[in-house]
Amino acid sequence: MSLGIFLGAYFLWNSYVFVAMGRDKRRAKLNRWRISEARLLFMGAMLGGVGLYAGMKYFHHKTTRLKFTIGAPLLILVNLILIGTVYYLWCSGVDILVGQRFFLKFEYKHTLNCVFMV
Repeated sequence: MSLGIFLGAYFLWNSYVFVAMGRDKRRAKLNRWRISEARLLFMGAMLGGVGLYAGMKYFHHKTTRLKFTIGAPLLILVNLILIGTVYYLWCSGVDILVGQRFFLKFEYKHTLNCVFMV
């Protein structure tokens, strides 16, 4: 996967999480069905921390909940560490055994190859 594709997908996903925060705020005002806090935090953990935090601040939503005021910035930090680790492994050409028959082979060829061992 090239860097441009990753950044585009990262931007789209964080935009989606941002919009989800706005939709949840709107539904809260209308007393309608809401997105669960666990789902919002899960979306933030799946590389959507920036969108979660931006939505929280922009829409003034979940700003009194401790798990969001501490969790959203913490998720941004965890997301950055995860991205940095994968980038480091990708540039260093490391192989990671994921199971008995499957491993990830990180190569710096603008792609991330997943290879099955036979």
